[in-house]
Order: sequence, then structure tokens, then C-alpha cells
Amino acid sequence: MSADQVRESPSTDPEPLFNFPEKQDIRYQREDHQPVFTVEESKALNLELQGGATKNLFLRDKKGKRHFLLSVEQGKQVNLKQLPALLDSSKLSFGSPERLWKYLEILPGAVSLLALINDCSGEVEVLIDEDLWEKEMILCHPLVNSSTLALHRVDLDDSSTKPGILFNWSGCPRNPQTRSA
Repeated sequence: MSADQVRESPSTDPEPLFNFPEKQDIRYQREDHQPVFTVEESKALNLELQGGATKNLFLRDKKGKRHFLLSVEQGKQVNLKQLPALLDSSKLSFGSPERLWKYLEILPGAVSLLALINDCSGEVEVLIDEDLWEKEMILCHPLVNSSTLALHRVDLDDSSTKPGILFNWSGCPRNPQTRSA
């Protein structure tokens, strides 16, 4: 699948995903909005939802053998040069739209922890920053970038113990020029 085909693919339907939290007894709030593709665009929405706003990065190692979903607080700068040592990996780069579709079945702009529901074979390694995980509520896209959900972290924590989903919590290395809050 080419990058153009990925961009032109019909949007993933999030409606079945809304059945998943209800079946798992996961509480959530939902707010629909115009599609967003960047952190800056999402900040401009001024959502009424409260919680830790996320920045989610879909990454791959140099050989394309390992894939990672990194979730950090929206305002945090990530030092991609320091991450390989933390993950015992080779150099990291952003995964292509084709890889994003292959492993998580989502389009660019919709990367979130909820996309792991599509990773049935557990090929994507997940890293969640501790600063984000300390929040009571976490905001994320439900497979599309035109809606945001506020999910209770405790519910996500409970669902992360289900087979096939492994979360790793870690302090994410900051960019050298970024000061700690």
C-alpha cells in the first residue's frame, strides 16, 4: 500500500471501538471535533475534556524489525537519540504511513494507545511516560483524529494486564534544551 493509498483510504470506523470500553466496563467521556494531525492543532481545539493530553509517536528501529508506540504528555519534548538505549534498540525513526496501517490499522493523526486494539499479534511495543501515567484521566483518539476520549487511567491500567498488551512505564528522556517542569 502506497502512502497515497493510505491517505486516501476510508477512515477507520470508531463506532465499534466504543463498544469495547462498555464491554470491559471502562468509563469514558467523548468529544467529537474537526480532524487534527498535530499537537498544535489539538491544542487549538480547546476541548472541554479534562485529563493528560497525549503526544503519541509510532516509531521503528533501523532495520524495521521492532515497532514502538510511545505515549507522553502533549507538551513534553522527546529526545529520540536517547530512546534506543532505554529500549535496547538500534537507532529509531518514525514509522511510515504504510507501517502504521500494517501494524495498527490507523491513519496518520490517529495514533493513540487505543490503536493497540488492532495489534492482535502484539508486534508493537508500548512505552508510556511515567509523567503521563500519573494523570487520573488520559485523553486519546479512538482510531480516528476527529474524536477524543477521556479515559480513567485505572481502567486503562486494568485493561493493560489482558493477554497481548504489555505496557512499559518509564521516564522518557527529554530533549537537552528542554527544562523539567
